[in-house]
Amino acid sequence: MIRLTMRLKQKAHALLFILSIVVLSCSQPFEGTLVQNLEEYEKATKDLKPGETIVLANGEWHNAELRLKAKGTKEKPITLKAETPGKVILTGQSNLAFSGEFIEISGLVFKNGYTPTSEVISFKTGKSELANNSRVTNCVIDSFSNPERFDGDTWVAIYGKNNRFDHNSLIGKGNRGVTLAVKLTTEESRENNHVIEKNYFGPRQVLGSNGGETLRVGTSHYSRTYSNTIVRNNYFDRVNGEHEIISNKACGNQFTGNVFFESQGTLTMRHGHHTLVEQNYFLGNRKANTGGIRIINEYQTVKNNYLSGLTGHRFRGALVIMNGVPNSPINRYNQVVDSHMENNIVVNSDYIQLCAGSDEERSAVPIGSSFKHNLIISKTNLNPFTIYDDVSGIEFEGNLMNEEAEPPFNNGFGKVPFALAKNENGLVAPDKELTDKINFGEVKLPINKNEVGASYYPKDGSVKAFNSGKVVKVAAGTNTILEALENVQPGDVLELENGGEYLLTKYAYINSPVSIVSPQGGDKAKILSEKQSFFKIENGGALQLTNVHIDGAESPDQAGNNVVSTSKYSMNKNYALVVGDCEITNLDKNHSFDFLKSFKHTFADSVVIRHSNFVNVTGAIMTMDMEVEDLGIYNVENVRIENTRFTDVQGAIANIYRGGTDESTFGPIVSVADVTVNNSSKGSRNKVNAAFRFHGVQNLNVEGVKFSQSAGIDLFMTNGEPISRFANIAFNKSDGLNANKGHYEKTNVVVNK
Repeated sequence: MIRLTMRLKQKAHALLFILSIVVLSCSQPFEGTLVQNLEEYEKATKDLKPGETIVLANGEWHNAELRLKAKGTKEKPITLKAETPGKVILTGQSNLAFSGEFIEISGLVFKNGYTPTSEVISFKTGKSELANNSRVTNCVIDSFSNPERFDGDTWVAIYGKNNRFDHNSLIGKGNRGVTLAVKLTTEESRENNHVIEKNYFGPRQVLGSNGGETLRVGTSHYSRTYSNTIVRNNYFDRVNGEHEIISNKACGNQFTGNVFFESQGTLTMRHGHHTLVEQNYFLGNRKANTGGIRIINEYQTVKNNYLSGLTGHRFRGALVIMNGVPNSPINRYNQVVDSHMENNIVVNSDYIQLCAGSDEERSAVPIGSSFKHNLIISKTNLNPFTIYDDVSGIEFEGNLMNEEAEPPFNNGFGKVPFALAKNENGLVAPDKELTDKINFGEVKLPINKNEVGASYYPKDGSVKAFNSGKVVKVAAGTNTILEALENVQPGDVLELENGGEYLLTKYAYINSPVSIVSPQGGDKAKILSEKQSFFKIENGGALQLTNVHIDGAESPDQAGNNVVSTSKYSMNKNYALVVGDCEITNLDKNHSFDFLKSFKHTFADSVVIRHSNFVNVTGAIMTMDMEVEDLGIYNVENVRIENTRFTDVQGAIANIYRGGTDESTFGPIVSVADVTVNNSSKGSRNKVNAAFRFHGVQNLNVEGVKFSQSAGIDLFMTNGEPISRFANIAFNKSDGLNANKGHYEKTNVVVNK
C-alpha cells in the first residue's frame, strides 16, 4: 500500500513537470520571426509567404524607414506587429510604407521625430504598388511633426481598396497637412470601400493657415469620382486645425456615429455628391468656433445628428447650407441640389446659416432641397437663423423651436415650451416626447472615448496650464531666475521676492509653460537684462508675467532689443504670452526696443496684456506681421489688451496682419478694451503709421479707448465677412480711425483734432 502511494506521487510529479513545460511553451510572447534591427527586418521581409508574421523587437527604432511588399490571403494574412503593443517606438526620421494583399499591421508607436517623406504610414510603396484588403490597427502617431511648421506632410495616407484603419490614436499634429487622407489619385484607389472606425483623433492645435484638416476623403481634382468610404464611430477630441475638421471631397461617402468633442470647425461636404451624414454627435460646450455640419454640392443627406453647445458662425454654424457658383469649376463651390437636413437636434447652439457665402461669385442658391423635422431648442441665441439669399429652393416643414425663439418663417416651424435636461446618458436633451416627434430615437453617444484608439495609449491630450505646477521661490540676485528655469516643470510658478532685483546676464529660455510672479500686495520685483532679449520663448514654451517690473535700464545700447522674443526658427507648437499687473519701463536703449518680437512661422494661441502700464518704449509693443506673402498665414489667434496704459511708445501698440483671401481659418480674433494711449506711435520708424493696425482680422472689438496726441487705428478688412466693432473711442489730437471699407460698426467714436 505504501509502495503504491509512492508510485502515484512520482507519477503526479512527472505529470506536473510535463504540464509546466507545455504551459511555458504556450506562453511565448509571439509567434513568427523576431527582428532586432533594420538589417534583420529587410532580410526577413524579402520573400514572405501567406500566414507569416514579422515581429519587431521592443525598444526604440531610430531613423527606421520600414518597407513591406507582400501578398497574404484572407485566411492567411501577412502580419507585421510589435513584440508588445506600444513598446516598439519609431523615432527620428521614420515611416512605414506597405503594399500588397491582406496585410495586418499593429502595435507600433511613432513619436519624437517626423517623416522625411510626405507620409508617415502609407498604404502604398509606389505609384502602382498599392495595399488592398489590408488593416492597420492599435497603432499611435503622437506629435510626430516636422519642425518646419509649413513643411507639410500627411500622417496616414490610405490608397488601394477594401482597407481598414481602426483603433488607432493620432494625436497632436503640429505642422501643415492632413492628419488622415484617403487618396484617389489612380483608378485603383477609387470606389475603394475603405472603413475608418473607432480611432481616436487627439487634440490638434490651431494651424493659422489652410491645410489643417484632421480627415479628408479625396481632393477637388477627383471630387466627382466615387470613393465609397465609410467613416464611423471615431472620436474627434479638440481638433482645431482649421474650418474643416472633416473635408469630404469625393462622392458616395458615409460619416456615421462619430463624436466631435470641443472641436473648432465643421464636418464639411466641400466637394463631391451623395454623402450621408447620420447620427453624429457634436459637443461644443460653448467653446469658441465650435461648429457642426456644412452642406455644399448635390444629393447630400444630413439626418439624426445631435449638435449641442456650438458657438461658431458663418461657415462654422451648427447647420450650414451654402450658396454655390453657377457652372462651378471643380475646385470651387458646387450648387446645393436635392440635399436634405432632417430630424436633427440642435441644443444651445448659436447659428444656423442658410445660403451662406452668398456673394457676387457664389450666387447659385440651393434648389430642390429640404429642412424638415429639426428640433432647435436654445436660449443662447433666440434668433439663430441667418438667411443670406433666396431660400425658396429649400422646403421647410415640421421644424420645432422653443417659444422664445424667432423662426425665420411662420410656415414650416412650430413652437414648443423650452425644456432641456441632462438625461440618463449625461447629455443635455429635450424630453423624449419632443424627440419622438422628429423620430430621433435615444439621445446617447454612439461611441465613448474609452472605446476608441490604441488600447495601451492615454487619451488625455492635456496641455499643462499656467499655475498648475508647484511654486518655486526664487531669491533676488543675478541669474537666479535662470537657475530656477533649469529645473522648472511645465506649469510651475517662479515666485520672486517683493521689491527684489533680478538681473539676467544670459537669455532666459522658456521651453514649457511657466509663470514668473511676485506676490500681490507688495512692491513688484524688478527684472533687468544685459542681453538683447530678456526672455526667448522656444518650441513648447509659454510665459506668464504677473506683478513684476520689467526695466530696460541694463539692456545693451544697440538697436532691436526686446523683452520677449519667439524662436527665430519655425515653431510647430503654439505658444502663449500673458502679462498682468506689470510695469514696463525704460525700453529706450537705442531705437526699435520692442516688448514682443515674433518671427516668421511662429504662432501664438493667445497674447494677453491686462492691468499693466508701459512707459518710454522706442519700439512696438507687439509685432505680429511676419507672414507678408498674403497666403492666409498669420502669427496670432487671440489678442486681448485691456485696462492698460501706454505712454511715450514710439512704435505700434499692436500690429496684427493676416493677408490673402483664404477662408479656412478662424482668426485673428482681437479685443481691445479700456485702454489709454498717450503720445504714442508717432515715431519715425513706425512703418504702419498707426497705434493699432488690424489687417485681415476676422473678429475685432475695440471699446473704451482714449487716444491723446497719438496715431490712430488703421483697419483693413479682407474677405470672410469680418466682424469689426468700435465703441466709445475718443481721439484727442490724434489721427482717428482709417478703414478701407465701410462694413463695420461704429458707436460714439469722437475725433477732436
